[in-house]
Amino acid sequence: MAFFPLLMNATMNLPILSFQSPQLKKFRSGKVREVFDMGDSLLFVATDRISAFDVVLPDGIPDKGRVLTQLSLFWFDFLKNITKHHFLTTDLAGLEKQHPELRGRSMMVRKTKPLAIECVVRGYLAGSGWKEYQKKGTVCGIPLPAGLQESSELPKPIFTPSTKAEIGHDENISFDEAASIIGPAKAEKVRDLSIAIYSAARNEARTKGIIIADTKFEFGELPDGSLLLIDEILTPDSSRFWPADAYKPGRGQPSFDKQFVRDYLETLDWNKQPPGPHLPDEVIQKTSAKYREAYVKIVGKALPKD
Repeated sequence: MAFFPLLMNATMNLPILSFQSPQLKKFRSGKVREVFDMGDSLLFVATDRISAFDVVLPDGIPDKGRVLTQLSLFWFDFLKNITKHHFLTTDLAGLEKQHPELRGRSMMVRKTKPLAIECVVRGYLAGSGWKEYQKKGTVCGIPLPAGLQESSELPKPIFTPSTKAEIGHDENISFDEAASIIGPAKAEKVRDLSIAIYSAARNEARTKGIIIADTKFEFGELPDGSLLLIDEILTPDSSRFWPADAYKPGRGQPSFDKQFVRDYLETLDWNKQPPGPHLPDEVIQKTSAKYREAYVKIVGKALPKD
């Protein structure tokens, strides 16, 4: 009986806000993902939860978890000659028969020890980078040419790491600070790898009509010291996706992400502290459509139904 609402959600294409099973051992819960310990591996389940201003909202976005999972699978395959990653399989050995809501939103991955930094790469001037540039002419302490506008393409992609905050916001840090956290050699390796991954993905996405303005990666370490690309990659949750045909420097850009949600929340008298407010159906449906549109543009086909 505990799973009846989840099965109804899967059948009716309503948002999947949670997942649990007495047969599975919970490893951790994130803002979007439920992670289960499968012994030598982990089971990642991407729900349809959405957060804004670091608050998980009470309403989910239909298909969001499937978009994050399926888009990550596309990029893992595309990048296989550039980097090793943690993805193992989507064959869940019968689990989907018990829990059909897992279809399309789950994957088995290798266990790693995650590095204690976020690996952010920026190719365009936006967000916190634009705010810092206006004040100091730098992004994360990296000097940039004078005269850049909001959303300007940078001369070359830059690596701007951040901390991983369990609560609240991640904080931008310098490369030297990142090196002090994970070690200089490891910092250099993930910097070079992050820029290579971003550059390849940005070039591919541009042929599909999408600009990847910036993105963040996570890396995990195996017992032998080798590094794997982990978590989700190059999705509207972890990246700024802009439509190339609407790109114009000097202003903020339309995007394939949760911008409808943020714009709506900014109209409310809400202090951006939990609990988050409910979303109107129009905002939910427009946001869901944007996530699906990003998938279709990049992958070139409709999101799988299951």
